[in-house]
Amino acid sequence: MLWLTFVSDEVVSMQNQICDMMMEIEKGKHMCEAQIKNRTTGCNGTWDKITCWPSAEVGEVVTIPCPKYLLYFSGDGTARNLSKTCTADGWTSISIDSYMMDCAYNPNSTMDDDAGEFYTAIKLGYTIGHSVSLISLVVAITILCFFRKLHCTRNYIHMHLFVSFILKAVTVFFKDVVLFDVGETDNCHSSIGCKAVVVFFQYGIMVSYFWLLVEGLYLHALLAVSFFSERKYFWWYILIGWGAPAIFISAWVITKTYLNHPGCWDIIDDSPWWIIKTPILVTILVNFVLFICIIWILRQKMNCPDIGRKESNQFSRLAKSTLLLIPLFGINYIIFAFIPDHIHPQVRMVFDLILGSFQGFVVAVLYCFLNAEVQAEIKRKWRRWMLQRFLGSNTKYQQPSIGSNGNNFSTQITLLTRCSPTPRRASVCQDHLSGM
Repeated sequence: MLWLTFVSDEVVSMQNQICDMMMEIEKGKHMCEAQIKNRTTGCNGTWDKITCWPSAEVGEVVTIPCPKYLLYFSGDGTARNLSKTCTADGWTSISIDSYMMDCAYNPNSTMDDDAGEFYTAIKLGYTIGHSVSLISLVVAITILCFFRKLHCTRNYIHMHLFVSFILKAVTVFFKDVVLFDVGETDNCHSSIGCKAVVVFFQYGIMVSYFWLLVEGLYLHALLAVSFFSERKYFWWYILIGWGAPAIFISAWVITKTYLNHPGCWDIIDDSPWWIIKTPILVTILVNFVLFICIIWILRQKMNCPDIGRKESNQFSRLAKSTLLLIPLFGINYIIFAFIPDHIHPQVRMVFDLILGSFQGFVVAVLYCFLNAEVQAEIKRKWRRWMLQRFLGSNTKYQQPSIGSNGNNFSTQITLLTRCSPTPRRASVCQDHLSGM
């Protein structure tokens, strides 16, 4: 998943493991001190700053498992044991070298050179992807805002989706600067500013998923609902796209604060993470169901009798519909959404982080730059400007342009009218298919 993103977007840091290790040591120390009982003979229980040793009689050899936090730095992760002997003079000493040998402690095993190069390449890949998406989305929004003929509910929803992708890209850049360049993760007790950046990042990731869901809900309503008030439902879409993520992120922040989680809140394998992960999985699943339903509806509409088109041409248009809807609905996320994170993690990173970072660019190209309505409006403005330059600034020139209802398939499926039982049935289907 992308977050995840990320995710989600995360290059594993050794400092997170060190902080986890320090927390485990502190927890083990308190538990050991609470269990220690003084005795008059033999050796008392003790905490040797690494692990807890129970009380023992003189001559007794005590064997305990290696502390589990040393597995963070273990080369093979195999369970190992430590041993100490209780003598008349007390416990035999264990050196750091003995710990390293007996527990396979290896601080340098957390990330080999190949893994480090892979994570660096992943970070470079998604940075390029988000940069390209950011630039293309800004240009696309500028175009949709500048031309008044393009102002309609469909394009308003597209613009909100573009803004959500812009927000995701910006938050990814901020997160990388704070966590990796500034080095906030070097401190296990990170500042409030660091936590705020991570919260902002998680919100940016979540709103992008919810606006993909809004696109799916809107298009399904256009195709499936007979009487559909776009203006009435538009404000509900606003609440779903921006409000619902705010509620889930607020619940996550309150939970993290209540549990007093340390660090910069960039660790995603704890229990509160499901507050964010669950709604994202739901949006992916719902959008996939909507995608299947819409493809089925389009297939039914293409079966209108006397449509006057070849069957092969209908299937090619259906294939075009499917391909155009995949980036708009985020169908690519379904590939790894419900597969455990430990299965093919490197392949997941390439799909979710690198390819996912270019989704904003793909959406901007398909639903703005290649949109026939947008291209026609730009050409009209260009011709008008060139004619005014030729005839003079006082010349009034007007040219018919495409209407603002936006019946162009590259941004909206135009098969919006159901096959009617009236004699106009074939002509209606013919008109809608001609716009594809």
